[in-house]
Amino acid sequence: MAKRSLSMIRALMRLPHIAWHLGRAGVLGHVAQITLLPSWLRHCCQLLDKAVRSKSAVNDAGGALCQALVRLGPGFIKFGQALSTRADLIGPELGQSLTMLQDRLPPFAAARARQMVAKQIGQPIETLFSQFDDAAVAAASIAQVHRATLCDGREVAVKLLRPDIEKHMLADTALFYSLAQILQWLAPGLRRLHLVTAVKQFKQLSEMELDLRLEAAAAGRLADNMRDDEGIYVPWVDLENSTKGMLIIEWIDGIRIDDVDRLTKAGHDIGKITEFAARSFFNQVFRDGYFHADMHPGNIFVRADGTLVPIDFGIMGYLDFQDRLFLARLLSAMLDRDYDMVAKLHKEAGMLGEGVSVHQFSQSVRAVADPVMGKPLGEVSLGVVLGQIFQLATRFEIEVQPQYNLLQKTMMMAEGVARQLNPKADMWQLARPMAESWMRHEAGVKKRAEQLVDELIQIMARVPKLLSAFEAAQQRPIAPSPPTWPGRIALLALLLAIASFFTNIH
Repeated sequence: MAKRSLSMIRALMRLPHIAWHLGRAGVLGHVAQITLLPSWLRHCCQLLDKAVRSKSAVNDAGGALCQALVRLGPGFIKFGQALSTRADLIGPELGQSLTMLQDRLPPFAAARARQMVAKQIGQPIETLFSQFDDAAVAAASIAQVHRATLCDGREVAVKLLRPDIEKHMLADTALFYSLAQILQWLAPGLRRLHLVTAVKQFKQLSEMELDLRLEAAAAGRLADNMRDDEGIYVPWVDLENSTKGMLIIEWIDGIRIDDVDRLTKAGHDIGKITEFAARSFFNQVFRDGYFHADMHPGNIFVRADGTLVPIDFGIMGYLDFQDRLFLARLLSAMLDRDYDMVAKLHKEAGMLGEGVSVHQFSQSVRAVADPVMGKPLGEVSLGVVLGQIFQLATRFEIEVQPQYNLLQKTMMMAEGVARQLNPKADMWQLARPMAESWMRHEAGVKKRAEQLVDELIQIMARVPKLLSAFEAAQQRPIAPSPPTWPGRIALLALLLAIASFFTNIH
């Protein structure tokens, strides 16, 4: 209790500094428009906005918030990026603005970088690298990257965590947690937005980004999944020498995927690149259920042979089979503008409460989706539509799963990349046949039969334990009631599994 109170006090002490930067960027004026806040707090925000707002402040809420977060430092930048995945919390428009949040900071000194490398490998830097470039090729809030050459001649990128970044991120996360609690206390109406839950999800993502061994493992898993896929290549990682604070990964020479002029001059087939990008996105999400969740243009390069190469595997998303099946059916229903099916899918997934009208939810989905879905298919942003549906979750008290929020952000990035490559591109028209084929295969009798066999194997594996339990019960001096025959238990489980099999076919 005392520790929590201390955190609250520290958060309150930092509030003037935070309020100053929010006010200078013009964010407080937009906060004053949030009707869920009490009127006295909105009035205070209006007064502060007039008092401290900078003349250079931008008018749109997203741009203003991005400016303020950059001024407030690395933890706030990362939190803004995490918020971009919460369309249900902040709305799709603000979420889209935050996806463009620039994560660039001045690099730390080259001498410090060399010291850190030597510390990570436990010996002089020359024992591992024949060349190490002092100038960082990229510097972000969490880490920076240097180009280097291993002693065996291989070109690599060396990613180093910023000095003391763990301490700073821990302090900022504690601040966000306290601020979320304070806001929910000041404005009880905000509780349905699950602000504390959002901070906890941010903390989990941050902990993953602060251990570069996890990024190495993510790159390896993605490489295994896509090993046989045409048009995409995942760089190799030097697992032997990578550590928690240092990642050594293959250096990639290529052109950014959004640099259409250079791609065209280099003789690349833009249509083919678009097709590879759409197919890769589909395979990651639906086939494998494991996807690169930070697919902005700076993280995708095109090699001289036209192969796409993703980099930076710090943020990855995972979808289990049921999540993928739900999503495939949802996207198919959206493309068909079958909003009754959209509502039905949410109901069947247990996402709508007992007291929620399926018809009312269907009508609400139609209201937000029809203006977008009525456009030519190539102009439709399913990422935006999905974000608007997630925003409805607040009104209908639906608990949106974190993996869907992360995917919605990824979809918007993928759509943006496809349209930068080719404004007439329709990645959903390219991906839809694959989605329908996947659903027929994965949700068909064959797949369900395979799952049934797995369930039966698991049931049979439990039979010896049931028999042992039965024998133990028989040896007890007094049994309260005749024990159930284990064979009947196994038979009942078998019948339930078969019933589940036939139910799920339809």
